[in-house]
Amino acid sequence: MKRITAAVLLLAAFPVMAQVTVKDPWVRATVSQQKTTGAFMQITSAQDARLVEARSPVAGVVEVHEMTMEKDVMRMRAIKGLDLPAGKSVELKPGGYHVMLMDLKQQVKEGDTVPVTLVVEGKDKKRSNVEVKASVKALATAAKPVDAHSAHKH
Repeated sequence: MKRITAAVLLLAAFPVMAQVTVKDPWVRATVSQQKTTGAFMQITSAQDARLVEARSPVAGVVEVHEMTMEKDVMRMRAIKGLDLPAGKSVELKPGGYHVMLMDLKQQVKEGDTVPVTLVVEGKDKKRSNVEVKASVKALATAAKPVDAHSAHKH
């Protein structure tokens, strides 16, 4: 019984931010000498929160970015934070919000795994880290939906 009580107390001590989940994280593979790439995923927070920072040991600079169309020109810029409304999935995807990995320390190859730390801030301004292991996918693989029928020969 003591173990159950200790486990319940331990869980109660975790910040509410432990309720942030990440689904399908991936990073776009690079070619030799390429110094930037993007990380993409779906983030869901049980409570209102903000993604305020990201870090990764594979890059010298990591920023949360937004891409927008302005008069037929695609613009990309770093943002100070991305709202994570309670219970709603926020998608980081090519052409939208994403994590930009810049000043890469080495080529990121298909099949690799890239560690990314997301820093999430709750309404109480307390921050917590969410550790993510993102699969590296080639652009063609990442961009194409899987269609089992296309694999069949007729």
